[in-house]
Amino acid sequence: MNPIQFVFLAFLIIPFVEIYLLLQIGGIVGVFPTIALVVLTAIIGAGLLRQQGLATWQRFQDNLAKGTLPAYEMVEGPILLVGGALLLTPGFFTDIIGFACLIPPMRKKIAQYIIEKRLVQAGMPPQQQQSKTQPDVIEGEFRKED
Repeated sequence: MNPIQFVFLAFLIIPFVEIYLLLQIGGIVGVFPTIALVVLTAIIGAGLLRQQGLATWQRFQDNLAKGTLPAYEMVEGPILLVGGALLLTPGFFTDIIGFACLIPPMRKKIAQYIIEKRLVQAGMPPQQQQSKTQPDVIEGEFRKED
Protein backbone atom coordinates (compact mmCIF):
# COMPACT_ATOMS: atom_id res chain seq x y z
CA MET A 1 0.00 0.00 0.00
CA ASN A 2 1.25 3.44 -0.95
CA PRO A 3 2.14 5.58 2.12
CA ILE A 4 -0.14 8.38 0.91
CA GLN A 5 -3.03 5.95 0.61
CA PHE A 6 -2.29 4.65 4.11
CA VAL A 7 -2.32 8.16 5.62
CA PHE A 8 -5.52 9.02 3.74
CA LEU A 9 -7.19 5.84 4.97
CA ALA A 10 -6.01 6.52 8.54
CA PHE A 11 -7.48 10.04 8.43
CA LEU A 12 -10.79 8.53 7.36
CA ILE A 13 -10.98 5.60 9.76
CA ILE A 14 -9.40 6.91 12.99
CA PRO A 15 -12.00 9.65 13.69
CA PHE A 16 -14.81 7.11 13.38
CA VAL A 17 -13.03 4.72 15.73
CA GLU A 18 -12.41 7.55 18.20
CA ILE A 19 -16.03 8.71 18.16
CA TYR A 20 -17.27 5.14 18.57
CA LEU A 21 -14.98 4.50 21.55
CA LEU A 22 -15.83 7.83 23.18
CA LEU A 23 -19.55 7.10 22.86
CA GLN A 24 -19.19 3.55 24.18
CA ILE A 25 -17.05 4.52 27.15
CA GLY A 26 -19.18 7.59 27.80
CA GLY A 27 -22.26 5.35 27.86
CA ILE A 28 -20.64 3.05 30.42
CA VAL A 29 -18.96 5.49 32.83
CA GLY A 30 -20.71 8.76 32.00
CA VAL A 31 -19.81 12.02 30.28
CA PHE A 32 -17.68 13.73 32.92
CA PRO A 33 -15.59 10.65 33.81
CA THR A 34 -14.94 10.14 30.09
CA ILE A 35 -13.77 13.73 29.70
CA ALA A 36 -11.64 13.34 32.84
CA LEU A 37 -10.06 10.17 31.41
CA VAL A 38 -9.19 11.94 28.16
CA VAL A 39 -7.61 14.86 30.04
CA LEU A 40 -5.81 12.50 32.43
CA THR A 41 -4.26 10.50 29.59
CA ALA A 42 -3.04 13.76 28.03
CA ILE A 43 -1.43 14.85 31.31
CA ILE A 44 0.17 11.45 31.95
CA GLY A 45 1.31 11.32 28.32
CA ALA A 46 2.96 14.75 28.54
CA GLY A 47 4.86 13.70 31.66
CA LEU A 48 5.89 10.39 30.12
CA LEU A 49 6.94 12.14 26.91
CA ARG A 50 9.14 14.52 28.88
CA GLN A 51 10.74 11.70 30.86
CA GLN A 52 11.34 9.41 27.89
CA GLY A 53 12.49 12.28 25.68
CA LEU A 54 15.13 13.30 28.20
CA ALA A 55 16.26 9.68 28.63
CA THR A 56 16.57 9.23 24.86
CA TRP A 57 18.46 12.52 24.56
CA GLN A 58 20.85 11.38 27.29
CA ARG A 59 21.49 8.05 25.53
CA PHE A 60 22.00 9.97 22.27
CA GLN A 61 24.66 12.18 23.88
CA ASP A 62 26.32 9.21 25.62
CA ASN A 63 26.63 7.32 22.33
CA LEU A 64 28.10 10.37 20.61
CA ALA A 65 30.60 10.79 23.44
CA LYS A 66 31.62 7.12 23.06
CA GLY A 67 32.01 7.59 19.32
CA THR A 68 29.22 5.19 18.35
CA LEU A 69 26.37 5.93 16.01
CA PRO A 70 23.15 6.59 17.97
CA ALA A 71 20.96 4.87 15.35
CA TYR A 72 18.17 3.77 17.68
CA GLU A 73 18.05 7.14 19.38
CA MET A 74 17.77 8.93 16.03
CA VAL A 75 14.79 6.75 15.14
CA GLU A 76 13.26 6.87 18.63
CA GLY A 77 13.13 10.70 18.59
CA PRO A 78 10.47 10.95 15.87
CA ILE A 79 8.61 7.98 17.40
CA LEU A 80 8.45 9.92 20.67
CA LEU A 81 7.13 12.99 18.85
CA VAL A 82 4.42 10.97 17.14
CA GLY A 83 3.52 9.28 20.42
CA GLY A 84 3.28 12.63 22.21
CA ALA A 85 1.11 14.12 19.48
CA LEU A 86 -1.20 11.10 19.58
CA LEU A 87 -1.53 11.34 23.37
CA LEU A 88 -2.49 15.00 23.14
CA THR A 89 -5.14 14.15 20.55
CA PRO A 90 -8.45 13.53 22.34
CA GLY A 91 -9.54 9.91 22.16
CA PHE A 92 -8.75 6.47 23.44
CA PHE A 93 -7.56 4.78 20.24
CA THR A 94 -4.87 7.41 19.63
CA ASP A 95 -3.94 7.21 23.34
CA ILE A 96 -3.28 3.47 23.04
CA ILE A 97 -1.03 4.01 20.02
CA GLY A 98 0.62 7.01 21.71
CA PHE A 99 1.40 5.05 24.89
CA ALA A 100 2.81 2.24 22.75
CA CYS A 101 5.21 4.78 21.23
CA LEU A 102 6.29 6.02 24.67
CA ILE A 103 6.82 2.70 26.45
CA PRO A 104 10.54 1.87 26.01
CA PRO A 105 10.27 -1.85 25.03
CA MET A 106 7.52 -1.13 22.49
CA ARG A 107 9.38 1.90 21.12
CA LYS A 108 12.54 -0.21 20.80
CA LYS A 109 10.61 -2.83 18.78
CA ILE A 110 9.14 -0.11 16.53
CA ALA A 111 12.59 1.45 16.03
CA GLN A 112 14.11 -1.94 15.29
CA TYR A 113 11.42 -2.63 12.70
CA ILE A 114 11.99 0.74 11.03
CA ILE A 115 15.77 0.34 10.98
CA GLU A 116 15.60 -3.20 9.59
CA LYS A 117 13.08 -2.16 6.95
CA ARG A 118 15.36 0.68 5.81
CA LEU A 119 18.36 -1.70 5.69
CA VAL A 120 16.44 -4.13 3.51
CA GLN A 121 15.38 -1.28 1.22
CA ALA A 122 19.02 -0.19 1.02
CA GLY A 123 19.93 -3.68 -0.17
CA MET A 124 21.63 -4.95 2.99
CA PRO A 125 19.98 -7.81 4.87
CA PRO A 126 19.62 -7.15 8.63
CA GLN A 127 21.77 -10.19 9.55
CA GLN A 128 24.65 -8.86 7.47
CA GLN A 129 24.41 -5.43 9.10
CA GLN A 130 24.49 -6.86 12.61
CA SER A 131 27.55 -9.02 11.91
CA LYS A 132 29.53 -6.07 10.56
CA THR A 133 31.43 -4.14 13.16
CA GLN A 134 33.04 -1.62 10.82
CA PRO A 135 32.31 -0.69 7.23
CA ASP A 136 34.66 -1.90 4.51
CA VAL A 137 37.24 0.78 3.82
CA ILE A 138 39.70 0.63 0.97
CA GLU A 139 42.44 3.19 1.23
CA GLY A 140 44.23 4.41 -1.82
CA GLU A 141 45.18 7.35 -3.98
CA PHE A 142 43.53 8.65 -7.08
CA ARG A 143 45.25 10.39 -9.95
CA LYS A 144 43.61 11.35 -13.24
CA GLU A 145 45.82 10.93 -16.26
CA ASP A 146 45.05 12.35 -19.67
